[in-house]
Amino acid sequence: MDGNQLATAITALAVAVSSANTAEDTAMLGLIFTQLGDTLATISAKRIADVDVVSPPRP
Repeated sequence: MDGNQLATAITALAVAVSSANTAEDTAMLGLIFTQLGDTLATISAKRIADVDVVSPPRP
C-alpha cells in the first residue's frame, strides 16, 4: 500500500467512524487516537535512541 492509498483508507475509516457516532463520541475517539499515536511515536523514538546508545555508528 503506498502513501496515497494509506491516506485514502484512513480517511474512509474516519468517515465511517464519524458516521456511526455522535459528535461528542467522535471527538473523544479523535483525542484517544491522537494520544495513542503520540505515545507510540515516543516509545519508538526512545527505542531508536537506546539502540544508538548501545551501538553507536561506525566512523
